Amino acid sequence: MATLNAFFSHISEYLLMAWQALVSHKLRSFLTTLGILIGVTTIITIWTTIEGLNKYVFGQLSNIGASTVYVQKYPWVIKGDFWKYRNRKPVTYKEYQALAQYCNSAEHISPEVFSVKTIRYKNKKFENIFIIGSNQEYAYTANVAPEIGRFITELDVHYNRYVCVLGREVADQLFEKANPLGKKIFIGDRKYLVIGILERKGNFFGQSMDNFIIVPFGTFRRVYGGHREMRVALSTSPEKLEEMKDQIRSILRRVRKVPPTKEDDFAINQQDMLTDLYKSLTTTLFAIVFVIGGISLVVGGIGIMNIMLVSVAERTREIGIRKAIGATRKNILSQFLFEAIVISSIGGFIGIVFGFFAGNVVLSQMSLSGTVSLTSILIGFGFSGFVGVLAGFYPAYKAASLNPIDSLRYE
Repeated sequence: MATLNAFFSHISEYLLMAWQALVSHKLRSFLTTLGILIGVTTIITIWTTIEGLNKYVFGQLSNIGASTVYVQKYPWVIKGDFWKYRNRKPVTYKEYQALAQYCNSAEHISPEVFSVKTIRYKNKKFENIFIIGSNQEYAYTANVAPEIGRFITELDVHYNRYVCVLGREVADQLFEKANPLGKKIFIGDRKYLVIGILERKGNFFGQSMDNFIIVPFGTFRRVYGGHREMRVALSTSPEKLEEMKDQIRSILRRVRKVPPTKEDDFAINQQDMLTDLYKSLTTTLFAIVFVIGGISLVVGGIGIMNIMLVSVAERTREIGIRKAIGATRKNILSQFLFEAIVISSIGGFIGIVFGFFAGNVVLSQMSLSGTVSLTSILIGFGFSGFVGVLAGFYPAYKAASLNPIDSLRYE
């Protein structure tokens, strides 16, 4: 117990001497901490921004569904020669039929064809509305559900009925607060009965996910032609995902007559492709953050080392007196090392405060949710303390190595 009390007594004594040294040179101490302050502020601000982006992006990507894959002509992430993908045959109804018949690992499968049309209701008209032709399985593969009314059914698809389900934004534009169920709208020059309104999905990377209309697949093909390029969405349970992808690949290679020596002439896209791309981009960004913050911390560390060397020269006589009355090399080393750590830690603490406010301002300006995390604070403070130890060790060692007699003679 006595040893522990002596230890804390020494620590408090070193901290007090460090504080007195800082207070006696306020401006010099402030300028010395500036590099640490800037470095820690930079790290915390950008770290907080990236965490906010991560939360937003992964939340958006979760709407795709981790166990849903999309068969189409182009991969979502194109690497290498674009024209290699441009020259592929499109995915058509033939591929959808084959997958629907033979891919028994899929729990849900939906064809998806697209167009952009003008819609009208009474005297209201809106252009460039996304029209999707699909079947009743789209509700599962796209993870959508009606908030009001119902979704399209197998009978709607079978009999090519002129019915439609509206995205929330389209419903609000056309009908405002009125109940749209049972009303008829024009999509292009055809009239459709509104049977349902989907739950609001929000935005996906700045694009509205509620600005679309779903119509039965057969109705779409009858009105807009049956030879369109399409994509096919298939979903299953997570444990069957790889098995389903293998089946898809086998079926499509056979249907599209791809020779065994050739690579696939179609893409099987899934959520992981986008998350992997995002992670690779943010990994680079993290590296840039630490380089920028690290440069500021190195500059701050050099400043601390320089000031500590000046301090040792100025206090040579003080060091001699302390050694003459019994201070050991360890005591002197600890005194100056603690002084360097205190200088660095003060810069780190102020940087954390600045970084907290700067990080929250950036999140607010970018409309991102989140806050400064404990991890970023610990990293910022840890870096500042580490720099203090490195920058202060040599000056402290030099002070501890001074000859007491020569120190007492120093003027």
